[in-house]
Amino acid sequence: MQDEYRTVARAGVHETEINRSRFLCALAPAATEQEAQEFIAAVRKEHADATHNCWAYVIGADASVQKASDDGEPGGTAGVPMLQMLLRRDMRYVVAVVTRYYGGVKLGAGGLIRAYGGAVGEALEEVGTLTRRRFRLATVTVDHQRAGKIQNDLRATGREVRDVRYDEAVTIEIGLPDADVDAFRGWLADVTAGSAGFELGGEAYGDA
Repeated sequence: MQDEYRTVARAGVHETEINRSRFLCALAPAATEQEAQEFIAAVRKEHADATHNCWAYVIGADASVQKASDDGEPGGTAGVPMLQMLLRRDMRYVVAVVTRYYGGVKLGAGGLIRAYGGAVGEALEEVGTLTRRRFRLATVTVDHQRAGKIQNDLRATGREVRDVRYDEAVTIEIGLPDADVDAFRGWLADVTAGSAGFELGGEAYGDA
């Protein structure tokens, strides 16, 4: 698994004009290929009167799914440059749709490649990106007396507290970088005099 990846901070649209053609790049995070395709369908419906709705998406922290479409533009002049821009910026779990309203001036193959790739690059700057890092999920179990202090200490040291459950004991679910697991185990034993339970779970991604 990748240790980290970048994705878009939110959904958003950025518009640019080149030789009287309007290019609207819509970006959105997409956890699955189906989500990406649903977003593309929604944009196509919204801009059904556009000359082209070209798209590209990258799914998977390791970019295992990469797809693109020129939607009627000359082969390789739209979807591929869009996809290349996403990959060049290390973007994952993201979908981009560039809607073109033709303005009467032909751009030529090179111009189209620059226009579609550039529209995605500008939209990424405008919408903003964030880095998500791989964590090991871990569960800490402590008595009620120590729970408050442990939670405060965790937050003060920048640990990600994902969930807290109160039962006979208090269960705190956290995310830890792999490299920190041993040190954390030692710290927990020190501050709770060895009374806390600690269990490692699976892996997940969280905001870095």
